[in-house]
Amino acid sequence: MGSESEENIPCLVFSRDQLEEGSEEWKKMSKKVREVCENHGCFLFKFDEIPKVLTEDMFKCLQTLFNLPEETKRKYISPTLFSSYASENPRKQPFSQTFGVDEAHLEDSAQAFTNLMWPQGNQAFCETMKSMSSKMLELSILIQKMILEDYGLPKQYTSDFKDMSTSNLRLIKYKVPKSDDKGVENALGPHTDKSNLTIICSNEVQGLQALTKTNKWIPLNIPKDCFAVFVGDLLKAWTNGRIHAATHRVTMSEDKERYSFGLFSLPKDGIKIEVPPELVDDKIHPLRYRPFTYGDYIQYFLSIDRKENTHALDLFAGV
Repeated sequence: MGSESEENIPCLVFSRDQLEEGSEEWKKMSKKVREVCENHGCFLFKFDEIPKVLTEDMFKCLQTLFNLPEETKRKYISPTLFSSYASENPRKQPFSQTFGVDEAHLEDSAQAFTNLMWPQGNQAFCETMKSMSSKMLELSILIQKMILEDYGLPKQYTSDFKDMSTSNLRLIKYKVPKSDDKGVENALGPHTDKSNLTIICSNEVQGLQALTKTNKWIPLNIPKDCFAVFVGDLLKAWTNGRIHAATHRVTMSEDKERYSFGLFSLPKDGIKIEVPPELVDDKIHPLRYRPFTYGDYIQYFLSIDRKENTHALDLFAGV
């Protein structure tokens, strides 16, 4: 693991033979994961269960998808907020195009999205998206399990957390900025994720930055075949603020298009987010967040000025 200084976001290496639950290696890794989430709210990782060829195929799929005609891409309308196809809105997202696919690891979901984009069929795209989403979801559950278990919580919480969660795969293309846009900071503005946990992978074009607890922006230069993990507002609330949700943004200054995909772990509709009593200590960790549902939080978030994005959780549910 790398340095624990805020200027050096740690990079963890996950290996399947090290992750036997209950083993000493499992306990050591769980402690590292919990500590980096508390200290940084994000980290980088490499996992040997995600083949290099799968990642490469996924980026090829993204290029094929975003090269489709605009009228084809606009056919994708999702009932999930922020998931319908969106393209280079001058006011909100001037540099990106995005899709969000719910439960992309499931055959029906992956096939429905693929068939809409390619009525003639594109099985290679469907299988690649489904496989990558499945691998990332497995990792998301694993990381959340490590955090919960290192706090010494009853195992029932772990199974409940898995059963009460869903996922959204976000597919993103950032365009090359014009010469007078170089160094722009609004390719994707400062925000915290409104999720439990987010796992992100990007091509060789960098641009992801995280804000440290001392309010310093630092680049997350993601090595090839590595992923970035961000704690979301909902996991921060559920752990009573013990882990940190890092504010982050995307800048674009290179002369290449940036492709990325992210797996957002989310609560299912109607699930109440409530701090376990085991994580409340009146002296050291008094209760910080009242119970709330994901839907109510999102409705509140939509009603406020986006400048309050990074403070939304405390404004909405803070005690």
